[in-house]
Amino acid sequence: MTRLYLAVPCYNEEEVLPDSAEKLYKKYQQLMDDGLITSDSRICFIDDGSKDKTWSIIKELCEKDDVFSGIKLSRNRGHQNALLCGLMTLKDYADAVVSIDADLQDDINAIDKMVIEYQKGADVVYGVRSKRTTDTFFKRFTAEGYYKILEKMGAKIIFNHADFRLMSKRALEAFAEFKEVNVFLRGIVPMVGFKSEIVTYERSERLAGESKYPLKKMLALAWEGITSLSIKPIRMILGLGFISLFISFAILIYALVSLICGAAVPGWTSLMVSIWALGGFQLLAMGVLGEYIGKIYLESKRRPRYIVEKFINR
Repeated sequence: MTRLYLAVPCYNEEEVLPDSAEKLYKKYQQLMDDGLITSDSRICFIDDGSKDKTWSIIKELCEKDDVFSGIKLSRNRGHQNALLCGLMTLKDYADAVVSIDADLQDDINAIDKMVIEYQKGADVVYGVRSKRTTDTFFKRFTAEGYYKILEKMGAKIIFNHADFRLMSKRALEAFAEFKEVNVFLRGIVPMVGFKSEIVTYERSERLAGESKYPLKKMLALAWEGITSLSIKPIRMILGLGFISLFISFAILIYALVSLICGAAVPGWTSLMVSIWALGGFQLLAMGVLGEYIGKIYLESKRRPRYIVEKFINR
C-alpha cells in the first residue's frame, strides 16, 4: 500500500472547502478500504494567505479528524508557490503526493488510477483532460493554442494538463533540485524525467465561489510559462531585427532610384510608417529583454519562494 498525501492549495475558498473536504474524506476512506493507500495517508490543505475563514475551516477539519492536515503560509504567494510549498513539505512524509485544486473541478476518481499507475512503477502520473466541453470557445481556443505555442518554442509540456498530478517521493526529491524563483510547475515537472504515465478525466464545473484564475491571471501565468521555459522570444526579436534591417535597405534603394529617375516621392507617409514601425518594434524588444533581465534579477536575490507560518500534521 501507498502512504499518499494530497496537496490542496487554497486561497479564499471558504465557500467550497467544507464540501470539498467531505468529498475528499469519502474518497480517502474508499481508497483505504480498497487497500490502495495506508491508514496514515493525509489530506493537506495549503492556505495561501487567505483573507476569509479558510484557515479557520482547515484548523477545524484537522481537529475533527487526523486524516486532515494543514499548512499556513505567512502571506499570499500565488497558486504556484503555494503548491510548491505543499509538495516540498509533504515529500518527507509521503510515498507519493497528489496535487489538486480546492474546487475539485478535477475528477477525484482519477486518483485511484494514479495510485495504481504509481504502484506499477510510474514516478509521475499526469491528469489530462479528455475534452474541454465545459470551457467557453474563447478559453478552449486560447488554452489549446497556448499549449501549441509552448511546444513550438521548445518547452516540453503535457497537452491539456494543468496541476493535477501524482509525484513519487523520488520524483519530488529530484524536483527539489530545481531552485528557480520563477515557478511554472507544469513546465518544470517534465524536466525531472523518470517514468511517467497519463490518466484522462473529464473536468466539471466549479460548484461555488469564484475562479482564482480570471483572464488577467491566466495571461500572467501564460507569459510566466513562456519566459521561464524558453529563450525563443529573444531569438524571434533577433530575426525581426534582421527583417527590419532588410526592409530599411529596400526602402533606401527605392528612395535612391526614385531620386535618380526624378520621380516625385512625397515621402512623408513612408517616413512616418517607418518611424512608427521601428519605434514600436524597439519598444517591444526592450520590453521582452527587460522581462528576462527582471527574471535574472529576481533569481540572483535567491529570496525564499514561500514561508510556512504553521504546519498541522497529527
